[in-house]
Amino acid sequence: MIIAVNTRFLATDYLEGYGHFLYETLIRITTAHSGHQFIFIFDSPYDKRFLFAENVKAVVTGPPARHPILWKYWYDFKVPAVLKKYKADVFVSCDGFCSLTTKVPQCLVVHDLSFLHFPSFIPKSHYLFYKHYTAKFLDKAKSIVTVSEFSKKDIALQYKIDETKIVVVPNAARKIFHPLAETEKEALKTKMTNGKEYFIYAGSIHPRKNLITLLKAFSIFKKKQMSNWKLVLTGRLAWKNKDFIEILKTYKYRDDVVMTGYVPETELVQMIGSAYALVYPSLWEGFGVPVLEAMCCDVPVITSKNSAMQEIAKEAALFADANDHHDFAEKLILLYKDETLRGRLIQKGRTIIDQYDWDISAELLWQAILKAVA
Repeated sequence: MIIAVNTRFLATDYLEGYGHFLYETLIRITTAHSGHQFIFIFDSPYDKRFLFAENVKAVVTGPPARHPILWKYWYDFKVPAVLKKYKADVFVSCDGFCSLTTKVPQCLVVHDLSFLHFPSFIPKSHYLFYKHYTAKFLDKAKSIVTVSEFSKKDIALQYKIDETKIVVVPNAARKIFHPLAETEKEALKTKMTNGKEYFIYAGSIHPRKNLITLLKAFSIFKKKQMSNWKLVLTGRLAWKNKDFIEILKTYKYRDDVVMTGYVPETELVQMIGSAYALVYPSLWEGFGVPVLEAMCCDVPVITSKNSAMQEIAKEAALFADANDHHDFAEKLILLYKDETLRGRLIQKGRTIIDQYDWDISAELLWQAILKAVA
């Protein structure tokens, strides 16, 4: 079988949500199924480390698809040409888009429908593209994959799709995340926060991540506890972050906020693993991988309720209303005061991470690919 895969999110400079999903599943699928040929379709020059096995061939077909007009052109004209040239039996696309012009069966991965619930948080042109085409993509795909039961129910509800067409393929934490020795933690804190304890947020900086609410919650924490603790925000500046940056300029506790920008994986492990707790206040997620990554590092989690994170973390996290900074502040203070609670959450987190494994997820995706062909 010849399996073509949209790999444009296997970015050379950094991997984020879509990229990590692609990397972790494809490296396993290609090596486990050596009798099949895989065509990785890139829209720009690629890193050879993404050619995971001898049965993988890379094809670059531009232009880079970075806005709606080029998305349409790339998926409906450039991709079908590659599929035809290599006689692909199936096309796998893990970014929520597929081709509307090819007759090749398609397996479509839709991580979440955040654009429907928070349209103002993305460029208007992107929202209009998603709104117009997502239903068409879902209808065109022979099989649909998403990353949580939360997203599965949302997709089925919003687009009136039979749930049997949707396969849940969960994310997992990467093996690199692990508990740190106390000496490692102290060295990192000395380097980054002048030896002070800190809460950490890990992820890109944009409105859906709800970081203004986190700043407000941290203000209350600082006022009530008179603490010298820090707040570390690690991740790249993404889109529509002007309001956040402006607020941060005049933020009363600006000197206690450390922004690192995007950091390599090895540094991220050290930063998360040395934190007192991860705070992940996102308004909407299909999964919420940083929650698992923190648990792998024996770091407790405070995150948003009524979301995919609640499905993933279950009883191993503290949950707050994403729209209520007072609620998040209460959870920060509660964890700050109660070391016993912190220990219980760490123990419960260890049982949660055992439920998510990239080997299992890769096999589930493979079955979804076969379902598309069938």
